[in-house]
Amino acid sequence: MNRILHRPLPLDALRSFEAVARRLSFSAAAEEMHVTQPAISRQIKALEDELGATLFHRATRKVELTSAGAALQRVVSAALAQIDTSVRQIRMSQSRAMVSVTTFPSFASLWLMPRLPDFERSHPDADIRISATDRLVELDDVELDLALRHCRPERAPAGAQRMFGEVLTPVIGTRLADAIDRGDAPPLRRAADLAAHTLLEVEDGSNQASALGWPTWLNAQGLGKLTPRRWIRMNFNHQQVQAALAGQGVALAFLPMVHDALARGDLIEPFGPSLRHHTAWCYWFVPLGPTLATRRPEVEAFGNWVRAQAVLTRQAIGDVPDAEAEALPD
Repeated sequence: MNRILHRPLPLDALRSFEAVARRLSFSAAAEEMHVTQPAISRQIKALEDELGATLFHRATRKVELTSAGAALQRVVSAALAQIDTSVRQIRMSQSRAMVSVTTFPSFASLWLMPRLPDFERSHPDADIRISATDRLVELDDVELDLALRHCRPERAPAGAQRMFGEVLTPVIGTRLADAIDRGDAPPLRRAADLAAHTLLEVEDGSNQASALGWPTWLNAQGLGKLTPRRWIRMNFNHQQVQAALAGQGVALAFLPMVHDALARGDLIEPFGPSLRHHTAWCYWFVPLGPTLATRRPEVEAFGNWVRAQAVLTRQAIGDVPDAEAEALPD
C-alpha cells in the first residue's frame, strides 16, 4: 500500500489531464495534443484508476472538474509550466547565441532595422529575433530578452530606461517638394497652408494614434479647426512615412524615427525645426529576464548597443531628458 501511495504518475497522462482541465473538453484536448479523443479518454481513465478518484464529471456536452480534479489541476498546471520554462531555457542556452526583442512595427521598420547592420558587423555570431507587434505582449515571457516600448512615463514598465522623447513634425517627400517648387502644388510656407494639401494620418483606434495625430499638432499651432483638402488614413506610422516618400501628402512624422531620412534629404520639414511639437510620450528600453549578473553576453552586448544608438538619436533630435527619467534602474 505504501508503494502505491508514493508511485509517481506518468507525465503523458498528466499533460492530457491538464489539457482537458484547461479546455473542459476531451475533443479540444485531443486536438491540442495531436492524438485521438479515445486516446485522451483512456489516459484520463487510467489516471483516475491510479489515483482512485474521479477527476471529471462527464455529461453529454459538458465536462466539469470534480473537487479532486480541481486540486490536481492547481499543482499540475504550475508544475508543467515550470518544467516547460526550464526546458526552453536549457534549449536556448545550448543553441546559437540569439537575442529576442519585442517592439512595435513602425519602430522596428524605421529605427531598429536600419541600424542592425552596425550591430551585426561587431557581433556576426549573434542571431536577432524581432517580434514586431502593436499588441502589448507579456513582459514575463521567458523567450524575450528585451522590449522597446512607446508610452507616457506613467505607463512605463518597471525597470524601463528612457531612450528619447517623442517629437511630432510635418514632413513631405522630395516629389511633393519639387512639385511645390515648380508651382504644380500649393505652397507650404506656414502651417495654415496645410488646408490646401492632403494630410496623411494614422488611425487605428489606439491611445497613441489619438494622442499623437494631426489634431494634437494643429491645436499646438492654434489651428484646431483646420480642414485639409483631403485625408488619407492608414494603420501604421511607417505606412504614413512611405506615403510621404511617394509624394502622396504631408505626414505628421515621429522625429526620432525619421531624422535619418531628413538628414539624407529623402524627407523634408517644410516648416523647419521651429514647428516641431514635443510631447510627453517617450521611447523606453526594457530589459527582461535574468538580472544583469546572469544575463547572456549577447543580450548584454545588444542592450548596450541599443542604448548607445539611443544616445545618438537624442543628440540628433536635440532631446534633453530630465535626470530622473534618465536614471531609471536597470
